[in-house]
Amino acid sequence: MAYDHEEQEQLATLKAWWQRHGNLTSWVLIVALAGYSGWAGWQYYQRNQAAQAGQLYEELQGAIAAKDAAKIQRAAGDMQSRFGGTAYAQMSGLAAAKAAFDAKDLKTAKAQLQWVAEHGSEEYKAIAKLRLAGVLLDEKAYDEALKVLSGDTVAQFAGAVADRKGDVLVAQNKLADARTAYLAAWNATSKDNPGRQLIQVKLEAIGGSVPEEKKAEAAAA
Repeated sequence: MAYDHEEQEQLATLKAWWQRHGNLTSWVLIVALAGYSGWAGWQYYQRNQAAQAGQLYEELQGAIAAKDAAKIQRAAGDMQSRFGGTAYAQMSGLAAAKAAFDAKDLKTAKAQLQWVAEHGSEEYKAIAKLRLAGVLLDEKAYDEALKVLSGDTVAQFAGAVADRKGDVLVAQNKLADARTAYLAAWNATSKDNPGRQLIQVKLEAIGGSVPEEKKAEAAAA
């Protein structure tokens, strides 16, 4: 079918535009397609990693139920080496640490908690540090426990960290510092948290107290 004059002009304009910009347009399309392909590949990789990590986590839970200490630690090690960037690795570290602690293998428990404290998200790091400090407290490694608890922590764990510091300081017989730590823990703990009353009991047991107006608020709550 023959083109009319207007169509021929449009084709000529298109050809001229393509001669000037066609190569650049092709590269833009190639880059865009490559970017999409890379994004889709990354999404698939992430899903595949999560699925494999989830399967390995189930194996670890099975080993915990069977009290198979060697398999627990092996599964946790595999998780950390293969899927260290997933939440499963952090959960596995905490679970493996608890299993080791229950088996009185404090060295392994500390190693697992240290891994989470170094590689986990802020929340998991805080949990790992609290538990690690507890193990060190049991071992009477007081200065090391306080070192673990030093530095910033996420707000939701501020009360628990201060409470654990108070426990360590009491063990060191540094009662003035312990009172300061317990009071900070009491202030940082929400009124509806049952642990707040225990913090107050510990504070008062070493000669401290919360402000009177706050006692009244606590009683009213």
